[in-house]
Amino acid sequence: MTEPRTVTVHTLDHGSIVVPEPAWCTNHDPFDGHRDDFTHYGPEHPLHFRGHLLWTAMLVQAPFSPSPLIGAYIEQTGYAATLDPAGLRALADAEQAHADHLRRLADELTALREGDR
Repeated sequence: MTEPRTVTVHTLDHGSIVVPEPAWCTNHDPFDGHRDDFTHYGPEHPLHFRGHLLWTAMLVQAPFSPSPLIGAYIEQTGYAATLDPAGLRALADAEQAHADHLRRLADELTALREGDR
């Protein structure tokens, strides 16, 4: 059995604290804030169309927030374009592929949440 992973973070209100780190967590930005704002981040899932980033999705958890459940952080970019019919169909196809990817991420999130019970 392996030891649970931990990370030590500096907080403004609680000093340095050791926090259990979930197996899916891949990164912590340098943190120098309040304990309640500390967040675990999973790998980013960039979703593109014709070389332009449309969406970014990642698993997140703020373990000290009032609702510490694992969730999915979704960020939409400001992509804008005028498309012809073929381009619009290509965008629809890309969005369908993105929807499939997000459904797989939702399945992973469901499994992680059920494992927390």
